[in-house]
Amino acid sequence: MAEAISAGVDAWLGAHLDTVIGWRRHIHSHPELSNQEVDTTDFIVEVLAQHGLQAVRFPGTGCYVDIGPDGGERLAFRADIDALRVPEQTGLDFASIIPGISHACGHDVHTTVVLALACALASVDIPFGVRCIFQPAEEVMGGGALDVIEWGGLNGVAAIFALHVEPKLRVGQIGVRAGAITSAADVIRVRLDGPGGHTARPHLTSDVVYALGALATQLPALLSRRVDPRTGTVLVFGHVEAGDAPNAIPKQGLLAGTVRTADIGTWRALEDLLTDLIDLIVAPTGCTYQLDYIRGVPPVLNDDAATALAVEAGRAIDPHAIVAAPQSSGGEDFSWYLEHVPGTMVRLGAWDGKGEKPDLHQGNLLIDERAIGVGVRLFASIVEKYYAANHAERDSRHDIASE
Repeated sequence: MAEAISAGVDAWLGAHLDTVIGWRRHIHSHPELSNQEVDTTDFIVEVLAQHGLQAVRFPGTGCYVDIGPDGGERLAFRADIDALRVPEQTGLDFASIIPGISHACGHDVHTTVVLALACALASVDIPFGVRCIFQPAEEVMGGGALDVIEWGGLNGVAAIFALHVEPKLRVGQIGVRAGAITSAADVIRVRLDGPGGHTARPHLTSDVVYALGALATQLPALLSRRVDPRTGTVLVFGHVEAGDAPNAIPKQGLLAGTVRTADIGTWRALEDLLTDLIDLIVAPTGCTYQLDYIRGVPPVLNDDAATALAVEAGRAIDPHAIVAAPQSSGGEDFSWYLEHVPGTMVRLGAWDGKGEKPDLHQGNLLIDERAIGVGVRLFASIVEKYYAANHAERDSRHDIASE
């Protein structure tokens, strides 16, 4: 029975590929920001209904759908459905019709892959349950995955898989990595306060601008000496603000940036560590400060067994598909699911092999649409391999019990 899953999905995809590409182009041209994905959710629900599937809407936006028999634990696949506040510059016939908003992170492809998987599996007799999750708000701090978990999206789920388009990999390639594949990504804002004064008499006041400069240079340096460099921990400031006049020391300044790490233990200790270091740097300046530490997401820590299963599934569709994926300093809220159940995220090659390789979160991002078929076949192969592995394990336990 397991061998029929991939064959059935492949046959369905061959018959419906033009329709599936049309879904992607519709979603691409109608992007919606995080927690505003009303029309996108309606479209997903409508397509699922056309294929005999009844979606369960989340209280906000997004939904999930169950395929296969009820009861028992399910295998889940997650797609993120939100877009970015990035103007599109691709010139495509199906470019975004919403000014200033586009699917510059490839979520339209993720959604299409999981939507096609659900519809294809509905045409196949699968022996266990599969859940397809269409998650809102991946692009906001903290991530919509936390809401999905709170709403029961993981109830009954035994393992979960996801993919992310990777324009640095050629289409057909599948990037895998056990352990951390993304980083935790937090935001820090440090507000400095002082009495202000004249630049002719800095010794009579507390120099906020000097303190900002000390923090901007010394805090990243000191952090690099207090944290194991193998954790990939990096602090970078992207915003500094203070004063108006060149001859006046301001009363207030602001410094803001991001701190990232691939190590979960380091992530949990960072706020206290940075507070200690800021104390040491600011104290000699006479300024006072307030730290706003805004937690984002933990690193995506891919499970070893789930990653090995994805490797096996990828090689089943193409013996040369699997490549090593580098660890990224970007954040991804798929990590929250992996705090509850095992799973893995893979990188889906999306470069057409022509010209320069584009990048994510850029308005000129171009995706080779052949990647969609690769993603659907990969996920179908994971379903097949997962069932085969668990069926073999049950048979083994039964044989032991019979002895």
